[in-house]
Amino acid sequence: MARDELLRADAPLPDDDELDPLVDEGGLRPSRLDDFVGQTELKQHLEILLGAARNRRQAADHLLFAGPPGLGKTTLAHIVAAEMGVEMHTTSGPALERAGDLAAILTKLGDGDVLFIDEIHRLPRTVEEVMYPAMEDFELDIVLGKGPAARSIRLELPRFTLVGATTRTALIAKPLRDRFGLVSRLDFYEVDDLDSIVTRAAGILGVRLDPTGSHEIARRARGTPRIANRLLRRVRDYAEVRADGVITAEVAHDGLALFGVDDRGFDKIDRAILSAICERFDGGPVGLSTLAISVSEPPETVEDVYEPFLIQQGMLMRTPRGRVAMPDAWRHLGLAPPAVPPAVDQTALFDRD
Repeated sequence: MARDELLRADAPLPDDDELDPLVDEGGLRPSRLDDFVGQTELKQHLEILLGAARNRRQAADHLLFAGPPGLGKTTLAHIVAAEMGVEMHTTSGPALERAGDLAAILTKLGDGDVLFIDEIHRLPRTVEEVMYPAMEDFELDIVLGKGPAARSIRLELPRFTLVGATTRTALIAKPLRDRFGLVSRLDFYEVDDLDSIVTRAAGILGVRLDPTGSHEIARRARGTPRIANRLLRRVRDYAEVRADGVITAEVAHDGLALFGVDDRGFDKIDRAILSAICERFDGGPVGLSTLAISVSEPPETVEDVYEPFLIQQGMLMRTPRGRVAMPDAWRHLGLAPPAVPPAVDQTALFDRD
């Protein structure tokens, strides 16, 4: 059965042998730049950079992708390797504890291969220093022995492309950041782009999806493809158990409500953050650590995962004294906003941290 037929709400369910039982989030990743939806400016940059590298038959410049989780940094690393026709090697910053760990990976690279390091801002300093000559000169310095008998040898490395991904660009040392040929930040996705991503994923998963259902999922996906795909799978499960298997706007609405996702895409933790600021701390300002404790989440999770979307939606504002709830946050919780916004209330002299 063709994938396009699977998208029609009136199409029959496919036979089991027509679906890949191993399809999961990895199978939903696009493998080519033309199939990647959204991030238009970044796609144009990569088309030029990778096209020029292929014409010269050289390895592409090192790339650094930054942005909140789930926006496609890992997917783009896979696409870079596929577009260049080379092998991809994957690791993460916390996994490289010693310089020898990095050396073992670098010496196994082939000419033009892609080395992807996720959470690159968490590289230890000793490993980071080994990376500098490897990125710039494609050489690896190794120290043999200890004490007066120690000696250094230099190994030549094949020309490779380092692709780094980070959620916190400010934590990357400037010497490392400056060695990347392209540093790009991924933005949250528009609803139309997420709608296309959900429709494509539904075709791969064999889900019968009405256009109104895909739009309902897309607008609650917090501007994040990973969340859109996750919501699609949960609504698919709901549709199979509580409905006739077809995802319509009504089915998507009821399914997402069951799983705690409201009309604005906020989940339980989002609402807990807004409720804590508005109801417990009178709208703020409240410090990050205090806010994190009140919702039982690590401060880094609140700051990196939840706050960006809440701020983008006009629910929160960061001030020097802490987080402040905006009028929309009060209204979303069904509360009346204060007459004097907390941000300009001069009686709140100290942060509640």
